[in-house]
Amino acid sequence: MKGHKEVIAVLNQLLAGELAARDQYFIHSRMYDDWGFRKLYDRVWHEMEEETEHANWLIHRILFLEGTPQVKPAALNVGKDVKQMLKNDLELELSVVSALRKAIAQCEKHEDYVTRDGLKVLLKDTEEDHTYWLEKQLGLIEQIGLQNYLQAQMGDDDGS
Repeated sequence: MKGHKEVIAVLNQLLAGELAARDQYFIHSRMYDDWGFRKLYDRVWHEMEEETEHANWLIHRILFLEGTPQVKPAALNVGKDVKQMLKNDLELELSVVSALRKAIAQCEKHEDYVTRDGLKVLLKDTEEDHTYWLEKQLGLIEQIGLQNYLQAQMGDDDGS
């Protein structure tokens, strides 16, 4: 099915953001694991897998619309400590939320309701899962202090 070029372009922009989020989460998860923050590793690895699913959906949709997926991620912003990593991830997710809202409007404009509905699913996941979780973690750091937060993120090597 031939899609509108503006819809395909906006989907490729979203793809770049999802790939960047995936790569940033991948790096951050490995850093958490290396530092012994097993709970953060587990959660952020899960987020990386979800970003991969989002990218996969976008690639399938672009191909369905007879476009060519542009698989170059947007710039990464890798943190150097836990708090900065969480802030960087939140900043990235907020930019994805904004891009998703614009993309949904673009789909409405070109009457591509199937793509719009798929993007709404991604938006819900991004807002209600990824962004919310990151905001909660930064709030916990403010409430209980960084050292207490970090201690709570440690776990045994078996993942507990």
